[in-house]
Amino acid sequence: MSNGRFQHCTPNEMDRNTFVNTFADIYEHSSWVAEKAFDQGINELHNQISVLHEHMAGILNNSGHQAQLDLINAHPDLAGKAAISGELTEASTSEQSGAGIHECNEQEFMRFTELNNAYKDKFQFPFIMAVKGSNRHQILAAFETRIHNSPELEFETALQEINKIALFRLNDM
Repeated sequence: MSNGRFQHCTPNEMDRNTFVNTFADIYEHSSWVAEKAFDQGINELHNQISVLHEHMAGILNNSGHQAQLDLINAHPDLAGKAAISGELTEASTSEQSGAGIHECNEQEFMRFTELNNAYKDKFQFPFIMAVKGSNRHQILAAFETRIHNSPELEFETALQEINKIALFRLNDM
């Protein structure tokens, strides 16, 4: 993973529409992050992945609670109905399959479903984990541990994981 410059685009040379279209799904179904990033100003420094990531993460971290909750809720369940029916974004499909979630046996899939439901019942939002570089066993173990956290800790953890996902996605561009 490189924290250098983008390989296939130059953010500071883009007009607003191109920028927003290019970076709309860095934050799952939340193009408002890209819109705010552009509106706050993009310069030569933002051609570095780490600088643009810091800029976009700051927008999320400084947004109101409801905007943050809406973004958390825009994420699909891991091994959930959207994955099975092919409704994930291209990035989410790639991330989940890269972690081997599509290889779950029936018992593992049932455990994901049980944990997804229990987690959402407790926290009122989906379990978020940057799964790139993990496997389904590590993800289930994280699920088993994090379900015992406080709602406040899990909300903060979800935001941290979303920002990790965003960095992975930016690095792939």
